[in-house]
Amino acid sequence: MDAVLSNFAVSVTDLKRNYAAILKEAEEGPIAVLNHNRPAAYLLSAAHYERLIAHLEDLEDAQLARERAEGPFVEVALDEL
Repeated sequence: MDAVLSNFAVSVTDLKRNYAAILKEAEEGPIAVLNHNRPAAYLLSAAHYERLIAHLEDLEDAQLARERAEGPFVEVALDEL
């Protein structure tokens, strides 16, 4: 059995029939879209998706900062800039 990583799930058929209402529910959190009782997709509100992307970018930036913290460093005088 596939794990459903959401507190709310709908079938593809229900999504087709009640798209507007289900989309409104997505504002509360991700919705698993099931096809034959297996997760086929996850529906996220635009705001939730944007927060996810921003979080991923922050994680990537933090990783890059950790990698660069070890050097090598280039010495530069202010007059040279």
